[in-house]
Amino acid sequence: MNQIFDFFLEAYQKTPTLQIILEAVAFVFGIASVWYAKSENILVYPTGIMCTVITVYLLYINQYLGDMMMNFYYSVMSIYGWWNWSRKKNDAYTVPISRTNLKEKLIGFGLFLLTMIVTYTVYRAFNYTLEIPNYIDIVTSGIFFTAMWYMATKKLENWTLWIIGDVVTIPLYAYRGLGMLSLQYLIFTILAIYGYKEWKKSLNNNLQTV
Repeated sequence: MNQIFDFFLEAYQKTPTLQIILEAVAFVFGIASVWYAKSENILVYPTGIMCTVITVYLLYINQYLGDMMMNFYYSVMSIYGWWNWSRKKNDAYTVPISRTNLKEKLIGFGLFLLTMIVTYTVYRAFNYTLEIPNYIDIVTSGIFFTAMWYMATKKLENWTLWIIGDVVTIPLYAYRGLGMLSLQYLIFTILAIYGYKEWKKSLNNNLQTV
């Protein structure tokens, strides 16, 4: 048990207090955001924006450029998702939970590839020496970019991508010594599984009432 605590605390012994506070605040807002997403609550977006803006800064000062770009995109997509989820017609929300069709799957795959290319290009532009964790970072960036787009449009498949990306990211952040973020993504994974189940149940109920 002491080894577990040492893993989470040792990395922060030489970390500035402000950075620890910001990481803790991002941790809380991040968990809240996924919880609200699971419940199809529009508060997913303001809490998500708070988390991602702080995380962009933290990743920038640690030079994790791929993750930084991913979280910057989250902030932008959160604004779009907030608007999209808020749209109403005759006092009813106009964006229901649905599955992706073939066209949307192809768009998602295109986003995945484009994101990896852009992330790789950014690394090269900064003359960054790419190692295995960076290549993993490039792949997870593509997964998360696509997941965020699917979430903004309320596609059930967003949860599948979040789960895959989260599972990969847990050991990645642990390897980097970012124990709090690693724990956060472990919680994200659990919430994403519940989110998938709840959205699927809601989708099935909606189909039965049509």
